[in-house]
Amino acid sequence: MKQEKILALIIFAAASLSFFAAETVEVNIKEWDVPKGAFPHDPAVGPDGSLWYTGQRSNTIGRVNPKTGEVREYSLKTPDSGPHGLVADNEGNIWYTGNSKSYIGKLNPTTGEVTEFPMPDPGARDPHTPVFDQKGILWFTVQGGNLVGSLDPRTGLISLKDVPTPKSRPYGIVVNSKGTPWFCEFNSNKLASINPATLEITEHVLPEGARPRRLTGSPDDMIYYSDYARGYLGKLDPETGKVTEWPSPGGTRSRPYGIAATADGRIWYSESGVDPNTLVVFDPKTEKFKTWPIPSGGGVIRHMVATPAGNLFLACSGVNKVGVVEISYSSTK
Repeated sequence: MKQEKILALIIFAAASLSFFAAETVEVNIKEWDVPKGAFPHDPAVGPDGSLWYTGQRSNTIGRVNPKTGEVREYSLKTPDSGPHGLVADNEGNIWYTGNSKSYIGKLNPTTGEVTEFPMPDPGARDPHTPVFDQKGILWFTVQGGNLVGSLDPRTGLISLKDVPTPKSRPYGIVVNSKGTPWFCEFNSNKLASINPATLEITEHVLPEGARPRRLTGSPDDMIYYSDYARGYLGKLDPETGKVTEWPSPGGTRSRPYGIAATADGRIWYSESGVDPNTLVVFDPKTEKFKTWPIPSGGGVIRHMVATPAGNLFLACSGVNKVGVVEISYSSTK
């Protein structure tokens, strides 16, 4: 009986230590200058771990080697294309939206060759953000055209679908683990999903006044969004429709913008309305925030992406820099 009591005390002590142990997160933010006038809009992760970005004002696609900081630019075929969003395919090609010239482009980094896929509808004048699904189909938003589209790289076929809410300005887009694209309706208080087989769009209403600009999917398929207008981080449960919100640490005018989830379930985003811009992490398990300043000031971080190594890539458009956020964790008691 005495031995059982001792064993119980040992188990209780171990459990108590585990309960009081906490994991702290720290970051090291590295930034690099890109060629003058580039205005890097969005970042992307290459299959080899390189950092890619769109040079929106220099009509280029750029690549940075995060190990050396070496920068290389690729000029686009059509002048003033206004490259906006970009994403890499499994073969290393870089796909981008020609936001000012109504096309989707593909850059072959090995040859420098650019292939263009024009929009089949003149109303699709400004393709915005692209993302690949698990079957290799490219999905994209068309902000001013109020459309969501898909492109099959094997055939070049582009399909377009009108968003039900007029002038909703479809913006950020992600694909969840089930292959369903989700997107923000930035000019309304709605998120939406699109059925990849039927192109049927389902809208989900958020609190009054919300203006979701970017979104990300967590490992458990929750949809988190940055509420640019009200200064909130929000979460939508796609199964129940329940919306949960948390005030962003920077306040009502913090302008949350670029957002990404890492594989451990933490949600990272930037507050673009504070000076300097901040990098914020939110832990859904504890519902706690932590904030760091962007060394260069940021100049508005419009988009960020998580890397397979568990870090983040940033594009700091207003200060003409790109960056990597190296994330580390340690246990404290």
